[in-house]
Amino acid sequence: MPVAKKIAEASRHSSWIRQMFEEGTRLAQVHGRDRVFDFSIGNPNLEPPGEFQRVIEELVRDPGPGLHGYMSNAGYPETRAAVACHLAGEQGVSLGPENVVMTCGAGGALNVIFKAILDPGDEVIVPLPYFMEYESYVDNHGGVLRPVPTLPDFDLDLERTEAAMSSKTRAILINSPNNPTGRIYPGGSLEGLGALLKRKSEENGRMIYLVSDEPYRRIVFDGAQVPPVMAAYSGTIIASSYSKELSLAGERIGYVAADPAIPGIEELMEGLVMANRILGFVNAPALMQRAVGRLQGVGVDVAPYQRNRDAICRGLAEAGFDFFKPQGAFYVFPRTPVDDDVAFCREMLEHLVLVVPGSGFGLAGHFRVAFCVAPEVVDGALPAFREVGAKYFKT
Repeated sequence: MPVAKKIAEASRHSSWIRQMFEEGTRLAQVHGRDRVFDFSIGNPNLEPPGEFQRVIEELVRDPGPGLHGYMSNAGYPETRAAVACHLAGEQGVSLGPENVVMTCGAGGALNVIFKAILDPGDEVIVPLPYFMEYESYVDNHGGVLRPVPTLPDFDLDLERTEAAMSSKTRAILINSPNNPTGRIYPGGSLEGLGALLKRKSEENGRMIYLVSDEPYRRIVFDGAQVPPVMAAYSGTIIASSYSKELSLAGERIGYVAADPAIPGIEELMEGLVMANRILGFVNAPALMQRAVGRLQGVGVDVAPYQRNRDAICRGLAEAGFDFFKPQGAFYVFPRTPVDDDVAFCREMLEHLVLVVPGSGFGLAGHFRVAFCVAPEVVDGALPAFREVGAKYFKT
């Protein structure tokens, strides 16, 4: 076997998102791209804000010495200071540059966190459904992912969460707004989770971290607010990126920020910096660090995403589908009209509509629609949803 057994097994069960994305590419070649309605991948379709282009041009015209060289593995001090200042206002916690490490996106940030905090066999609890690469991120560093069902509206189920906790629990990983449901966990749920983690940390005699994956924090609808996690629990570590809020997914720029109230915070930060280096990231991209340092608080206009959300939700409701109306991110996660969500998604393929089975997010009987697409893709797919809905939801 030319590759490790674990990688071979992972390849056989590779991400449904990528499988459907590749199928969409094939179908577009056969039928024409304008006849294929691809909702498979959460790739932001909006261009970065104009401020980003201006900042990049300024940096290129007047780069200053050492723009493309190594820097501290934690990142440029001025960028970390800018991120800390913005987060302090957002989280209501006093943060300094020493509490921030710049990373290669949120995926890089999560790997850095788990490398730094997990011993072999440590467990990380995650609410269902969840972004399936979390399992690999935890496994990469010797941990075990423990999924826990959520409530019917996808809010946190604190009773089940507590029942799943043990002496091996090292962290709880949340993602709000959530991929794939679009759920924003309310402040009361986070406060309840914080109280649970505080009590369990004391019982276990070691810190149980709350790891909050927040790349969609600024993608919210109807004036919704994402409650600050650090205000709910002082053992919080945030992983985030600029992939969605600035539409910079391909630039791989993000950060880790840790609450300064964490016991042993200096040792934790040293561990995060060490993990950033030895995982091979070395440091976050230099040019992008300088750019995002000047763009704190800037984001894309979410109106096109809200337009698509409203259109797809209206169409799905008219077709008879049952779903939670997303409060943020750019996904909706309806129930499938049959138990076999994979078979349903294959049926949608026959209509040239690509959606992802809920089993790809750990929760069968659903499918995910990523509506970060051109409006004509949403509008063009609605007749197919109506046709399929008429088949299953006869009145």
